[in-house]
Amino acid sequence: MASRSDTAADVEEQDEGPALPRSPSLSAQATASSGWRGRHGPGRSGSYAALDLGTNNCRLLIAEPTPRGFRVVDAFSRIVRLGEGLGRGARLSEAAIGRTIEALAICRDKMMARGVTRARLVATEACRFAENGPNFIARVRSELNLQLEVVDRRTEAFLAVTGCASLADPSAQSVVVFDIGGGSTEIAWLEGPAPGVLADPSKRIRAWDSLPVGVVTLAERYGGVEVSPTVFEAMVEEVAELLLSFMTVAARAGDGARFHLLGTSGTVTTIGGIHLRLPRYDRRRVDGLWMRNEDITDVVDRLLGTPYEARASNPCIGRERADLVLAGCAILESIRRAFPSERLRIADRGLREGILMNLMREDRVWRDGGHS
Repeated sequence: MASRSDTAADVEEQDEGPALPRSPSLSAQATASSGWRGRHGPGRSGSYAALDLGTNNCRLLIAEPTPRGFRVVDAFSRIVRLGEGLGRGARLSEAAIGRTIEALAICRDKMMARGVTRARLVATEACRFAENGPNFIARVRSELNLQLEVVDRRTEAFLAVTGCASLADPSAQSVVVFDIGGGSTEIAWLEGPAPGVLADPSKRIRAWDSLPVGVVTLAERYGGVEVSPTVFEAMVEEVAELLLSFMTVAARAGDGARFHLLGTSGTVTTIGGIHLRLPRYDRRRVDGLWMRNEDITDVVDRLLGTPYEARASNPCIGRERADLVLAGCAILESIRRAFPSERLRIADRGLREGILMNLMREDRVWRDGGHS
């Protein structure tokens, strides 16, 4: 799930990106599988792009390096529901493929218009799971001349951490980071002192997992329009079973000084927007927001008691996500029960930001903390 300010429409944002770290283990992939060479070929001139094609959304960021990070010059997000039906079968539907190709065509045109010279275009759970995923990837290459890279779950988890780790409390010795997606949920335990803003957060990762469940797949199994407390609890329990192995290896996570949760997904940003009672979703107010445990519970309880039409009319949810938001809340609830914390920090950033920083670091656009 992504920013819901434009409910099923295109989202454009322009703001300064943080200086996010790179995982060295991913750099070779970023170079070899960028999927784009632009008009000028590889190098440091021009703009960089990151595309995240998930089970629910197609999202693009285009950015230029700055001395301590990057500046977003263009962005795009559209709900395509590529994984629609995967909770019941194992094939991408023609309707979903058609919607996705239309969105990818817009992304291609934006990259060309912005003179993008380096990009990484990744696809995640829907393309990993679907029997016809390889055929879809081939069709995108044939029709749009875009090479999508289907990343494994480890890579997705590390990119998500890379993209939002800068929001972790620098005084926290232990943080559990999670990304609730459409078809999977990535979770990682960071331990130890926080590195500098340009340092590599992967050195803090003590455990990670990718759960094969997301808001789309869960909502399709349990229903998302009418969700009773009993159905909600059943969703929570299913996710809890999937969390057991991670809980075993991350059993000490909650013992660290100033432990907290750090979430990046449309679920947590939606909860943040509702908590702030925003008349329209505003990334600037939500990204980096700290929420208390009781405030999260209050929002989730209110959503459980809110009929579908009222959820659809909420400006921080919208009709396109009204049937998914409670599935996301169930995943969040399961994580909160597994790792109780008095505070959650909300990130409206993640995989795309991680990709951008990987590419820029690979090109060594920063030297000695500055922009070369």
